[in-house]
Parts: sequence; C-alpha cells; structure tokens
Amino acid sequence: MSGEPTMPKEAWIVPLLEDWRARGLERRLNILPRAGGKFPAAGREVLNFASNDYLDLAHDPHVQGRASEAMARFGSGSAASRLMAGTLECHAELEAALASWQSFPAALVFGSGCLANLGTLAVLLGRDDVAFVDRLAHATILDGVALSRARLRRFQHNDPDHLGRLLAQAAATRRPRGRFLVATESVFSMDGDLAPLAALAEAADRYEAMLLVDEAHALGVFGPRGAGLVAAAGLGQRVNVQIGTLSKALASYGGFACCSATVRELLIQRSRQFIYTTALPPASAAAALAALEIVCRRPELGPTLLARAESFRRELQGAGLRVMPSAGQIVPLLVGDSAKAVRLSERLKAEGILAPAIREPTVPRGTARLRLSVTLAHGEDDLRRAAVAVANAVAAESG
Repeated sequence: MSGEPTMPKEAWIVPLLEDWRARGLERRLNILPRAGGKFPAAGREVLNFASNDYLDLAHDPHVQGRASEAMARFGSGSAASRLMAGTLECHAELEAALASWQSFPAALVFGSGCLANLGTLAVLLGRDDVAFVDRLAHATILDGVALSRARLRRFQHNDPDHLGRLLAQAAATRRPRGRFLVATESVFSMDGDLAPLAALAEAADRYEAMLLVDEAHALGVFGPRGAGLVAAAGLGQRVNVQIGTLSKALASYGGFACCSATVRELLIQRSRQFIYTTALPPASAAAALAALEIVCRRPELGPTLLARAESFRRELQGAGLRVMPSAGQIVPLLVGDSAKAVRLSERLKAEGILAPAIREPTVPRGTARLRLSVTLAHGEDDLRRAAVAVANAVAAESG
C-alpha cells in the first residue's frame, strides 16, 4: 500500500488503508465477465452467490429486447433531470405499473434505491421530528434520517415491544408539530430474516407515526404476484411509503417510492435526490417494465426460489454449519472473525464459487459472515455442489 503513488497532501490516507487491510476489512473491486448467478469463466462454470438477480431475468430475451427497443426509440440516456426535459413516456408508464403492482395510489422513480431512501426520508422528516429505525436497517435509511436532521432512535432488531417503549418515551416530550416515523426493511439484506410488519404497524398506529418499509429484497420473491411482504400482510393502507428497487428481482437499475399522491407531490417539489438527478436511462425503465410483466405473469417464480433457498439452507445446516436464521433467498453463514471470513471466501473462489465476506461496518463487529444469495440461475445440482464446497472450506479453515 505504501508504495502506491499518492497526490500531495494525501499521505494521511495511507496508514488508514493499511490499518483497514490489517484488520481484514479491505474491500476490493472484482471484475467479472458477466452478471448473474452463473456464468462461464476461465474454462469452468462459476456459481455466483453475490448476485441479487434473484429471478435470473437480467439475461431474459424479453427484458433485453424491451431495453433495446427503448434505447432505439428514446436514446441511450434521458439527458435531463425529471423536472427539466427528462421525464419520458417510459418513466410515466413504469411509475403507473409500479403503483398498480403495489396497490398504492402513486409511485415515483428515483435514480437508485439508495436515492429513494435518502430523498424520501430527508423530505418526510425535519429537525422537530423523531425517526425510529430498526438497529439492523440498511445504511441508506440511517443516512436519510441524518440528512433530515431528525432525532434518531434505534429499536432492537425486529422487536416491536422495544419500539413501543421508545415511542411512548418520545411521546411524553413530543413537540407540538413533531412528526414520528418508523422505518424498517421487510427482508433484511445481510441477515435474511423478516420484519414483524403487522406488529410494527400496530405500534406506529398507536402513536400516529408514519411507517416506511424498504422492500428491496422482498419484491419479486414474497407476496402475491411477488408484490412483497407489505402486500402479503395486507398492510398497504397502513404503510405510508414503500421503498423498492429495480436492480434486484426486476433485473434493471433504479429505485422507487410507492406512496399517496400527496407524498409523491411533496417529493417532486422538495426531494433534492429527485430534483437534481438525471432521469433513469430509458433502457433501464423499459427493462424493469418487462421484468415486472414476467413477475406478474409467472407468480410461481418467487415460491420456486424460496423452495430452492430452503433446500440449500437445510443442506448447510445438515453439515453442521452456523447458518443464521434467515427465511428467504439470502442465506448468511456466520463466521465471526473478519479475517477468517475473507479466507473462506477466497477458498470458495478457488473452487469457482463467489461468496462474499461481509464484515464491519456493514454488519456489527464480531458477526462477519458469508452472504450466500440464491437465485433461479442456481439449479438443485448447483446448490448441492455449493453446499459441499462450503462445508469443505469451513472444515479446512477450522483444521
């Protein structure tokens, strides 16, 4: 690290990076020949458990064809922000389809799921307000609260009772115009477990708190027509904002917020992440629309993926591995030590299996893990092969 060139006045960075590396926390960019859950590389087939292309639609001919058609019709980019000249017919069509799919009055598309969280929370909250956020919620939810300058209260993971106590305490000193907002993921991206949405909604209702649910890892997989866990629980009328992404099961790029027409109008007027960002490329909007059509037309895709993931989970558990209590397509294997997690990941990579080591600050210190993301590109034989390889790698590392 110290031998690499630095610009003037940047020498202070080098020891920070060296310390990061020594603690097993260094991240690296890995250049791959192809996206998705499985691809050929160096004369063999690689199983990619780092991909969020859950339904294996990124290479679907219908999805790719629609993207190509949109590029030919609208151009390679939208060339402006949404409020200038960037709102094209494909954007309006996508927003109408997303709102209908989620049974919400309206939807607004952002440049990414990250921007959707940041741009929504920074508008719904202000200095006089309080945000109650699950302790393991995504970093972009926490960053959105920070941008809003609202006070942050973090409740214990998936603990509605603790949330209720925090709400009661805050209610005792609630400012006259102070707003409350509860925020959670529905499927937690690093743990793979599910939020108790009904109980959280009950606590939020009791104290007139808005409720925001990030469904990034649920959409396309859980619920009727893949509409997610909010829809599965029948909570659409009790959730103020549902955040989603186009980059996972919908095999494209971008994010969105489903909400009331009133909240949508507020976001258009006030959200900097919406106002000052170039509109989504037409090809991305069209690809997401095509993927959404497939998801709605083939409701068996989500249940099929969940069944494969459960079979894979049982294989790992049967080998005596420390599988965390997930309930969906995200299957985390608890390792604990960051350096050991990196070594396991490297062992598996040598076997043609990509399984990323997840370490702090993404997850709490001492809970480093391999995050294994099952997709429909993984057949049953692939998953059996992967389970054996993981078990062997753990045994070799332990020995």
